[in-house]
Amino acid sequence: MLFTVVPFFASLYLAFTDYNLLNTPEWIGLENFTAMFSDPALLQSLKVTFVYTFVSVPLSLAAALGVAMILNRGIRGLPWYRAVFYLPSLLGASVAVVLLWRYIFGLNGVVNAFLGRFGVERIAWTSDPDYALTTLIILHVWTFGSPMVIFLAGLRQIPVMYYEAAAVDGASKWRRFRSITLPLLSPIIFFNLIQSLIASFQTFTQGFVMNNGGGGPANSTLFYNLYLYQQGFNQFNMGYASAMAWTLLVIIAAFTALTFISAKYWVNYDN
Repeated sequence: MLFTVVPFFASLYLAFTDYNLLNTPEWIGLENFTAMFSDPALLQSLKVTFVYTFVSVPLSLAAALGVAMILNRGIRGLPWYRAVFYLPSLLGASVAVVLLWRYIFGLNGVVNAFLGRFGVERIAWTSDPDYALTTLIILHVWTFGSPMVIFLAGLRQIPVMYYEAAAVDGASKWRRFRSITLPLLSPIIFFNLIQSLIASFQTFTQGFVMNNGGGGPANSTLFYNLYLYQQGFNQFNMGYASAMAWTLLVIIAAFTALTFISAKYWVNYDN
């Protein structure tokens, strides 16, 4: 309680103050919030976070569902395959994994070595603004293990007789997927979507480690949480950082609420 409730309300108070750890907090009202609209770095961090979220989340969920459907066919060695695909999600975006990713996508890394076999010139994946964010999106997609396991559990709950009856009626595989799998799996898709959205909006480690905490190159990997960290612990603008934190909370809550509102149009809870 002491380490959650007190910081929670303290940050809310500090969001309306000018505070840099050295002086006492000075009440300035909404100035921290209004200053955000004229802060180009903050607007860039929002852009990076939104692009990252709305590209990586659909791709990772699609990959998770695709692999889950393959594993659901009753292939041999299912526990082994499930463990292999789930392992990256356990490692997640840890410092060690991001450092390994930086090596793999380095100028002399594995990816460029592979592409070089096909005559493709080396690409500066981590130092070129056009590619830096792409490498982190690929990293996010690579860690699709958690939603995959949940999808697999959901697929195993769908009665086989539904597919058999549809096949007898002449339904194609695509029609069976669209009319049986997706509707019956929609509550699980909804759950995974909420989880992934919340996690993606709070991305920090990838941008911090990949480019040594700077959000480069050219702020192309400056995530919102990374810029919040820079303001709070590099610039010591604790008031501004607190305002940013509460703004992020509102953004996440808004998108979560919109997802819940939209659920009544596509989530099927009927047995």
